[in-house]
Amino acid sequence: MARRVPDESDFRSRPGKRGSRPRTKQRPEHADAVTGFVTGVDRGRYTLLVGHDGPDGGDAAGEDERTVLAMKARELGRTRIVCGDRVDLVGDVTGDDGSLARIVRIQDRSSVLRRTADDTDPYERVIVANADQLVVVTALAEPEPRTRMIDRCVVAAYDAGMDVLLCLTKADLADPGPLRALYEPLGVSVVVTRRAPDGLAPDGWAIEPLDAVREALAGRTSVFVGHSGVGKSTLVNALVPDAQRATGHVNDVTGRGRHTSTSAVALRLPGGGWVIDTPGVRSFGLAHVQVDHLLHAFEDLDAVAADCPRGCTHLDDAPDCALDEWVEASPDDETRAARAARLESFRRVLASRSGAA
Repeated sequence: MARRVPDESDFRSRPGKRGSRPRTKQRPEHADAVTGFVTGVDRGRYTLLVGHDGPDGGDAAGEDERTVLAMKARELGRTRIVCGDRVDLVGDVTGDDGSLARIVRIQDRSSVLRRTADDTDPYERVIVANADQLVVVTALAEPEPRTRMIDRCVVAAYDAGMDVLLCLTKADLADPGPLRALYEPLGVSVVVTRRAPDGLAPDGWAIEPLDAVREALAGRTSVFVGHSGVGKSTLVNALVPDAQRATGHVNDVTGRGRHTSTSAVALRLPGGGWVIDTPGVRSFGLAHVQVDHLLHAFEDLDAVAADCPRGCTHLDDAPDCALDEWVEASPDDETRAARAARLESFRRVLASRSGAA
């Protein structure tokens, strides 16, 4: 007897586990979503404040304010959510133990601070969102200040449309004057702190004076960046007494500090405003920064540079650069000195876009 050849009638297709509903790119609107302010990120889990008016919500927690733990919805894909983001949440937003909400949407960002791994890496890493001030914490000694790193932080901040505050620590060990002279011509605000022995402090030191620092931070969302060992976490602990940020020491051989902050966290300042403390950094790539965009942060230089020849780099060796003519055309010696200092500082930070920090 001949063997029967099976045909299509012998096979029955079964619907897959996901069913046979046609796929669509339409997503639910989540009209019932509530707003959350991201204060921490840890291995795919996000800590948020709900019932809060955002970074400008004041210095005290409201009656309805609560901390919520959330995960990112699948439809957001690889979209990066960072400290400072304001997002839309659905699901269990009670904040009760064991509850987990879902982030379904990131609200428009007023600013984005970015960096790349190096100046050849096209991949941008978003560090913080919706901050309006970058605080570059730099020790005057132990470890020695690295001006190239400061320059690159200034470039990244101006590219993001943020103000810059240079906080010089350990003034008990060195004179802050030279660094002031480098950065004040760029419009960078500078505050200076020193250490004083304090047997009650975890590391044996107290930071003083803090009034100028608090005044510069009041009512703002400020991102703290700096090398390990410069006193950044110690400063944050002094500003936010219950922050409990880990502190470290400087290696006597390498002159470098050890990373103690492992993730970014947003902390409420007692007098109003927020501090976002970030892990210590050793490099700050600027592959994403365009020269023209950076120029916009310097309105006087931007206006003059409009007369530069096409393709002008605006650096020292740029032929027929209008910025040099601007200095030469100064009406008096005092103006010439001020313009020359500003142009020199600008060219220094511009040159920092290439090479390691």
